[in-house]
Amino acid sequence: MAQAAVFVFALIDDCFLLFLAVYFIIELSDLESDHINATTCCTRLNRWLLPEALAQLLTTVMLLLSFELMFLIFTLPMTIFLVRRIITSRRGHLGYYDPTEIYNRGLLKSHIKESMIKMAYYLFGFFIFLFRLEPKLLHLD
Repeated sequence: MAQAAVFVFALIDDCFLLFLAVYFIIELSDLESDHINATTCCTRLNRWLLPEALAQLLTTVMLLLSFELMFLIFTLPMTIFLVRRIITSRRGHLGYYDPTEIYNRGLLKSHIKESMIKMAYYLFGFFIFLFRLEPKLLHLD
């Protein structure tokens, strides 16, 4: 039953991360179409970077503690990416999303592409956790 609780938490956490990825896409699309200014968009997105990394890290730690190695291997690359992104943010900038540089060198397009990839990753993870949870809830596993 403890493993079922881990997968229930992982499923709920993945839902949160999926909705957050969709939020990032919406904000960046609004910026691309000039519905909001760069400072507002970057401030909103930077506010959610730490909660996103912590949620992913928490899922990874719970999977590590429950010895679910296959799922740990699945979540570890995104966890490393998100934590590394926070640790290596450049000095003098507002955060990972910087309003003065978001239009330079095509960063806006790359941020949108990154958010789309994260959305696909979290959607895939949602179904993996859901199908792994089903037998545990029905006591078939």
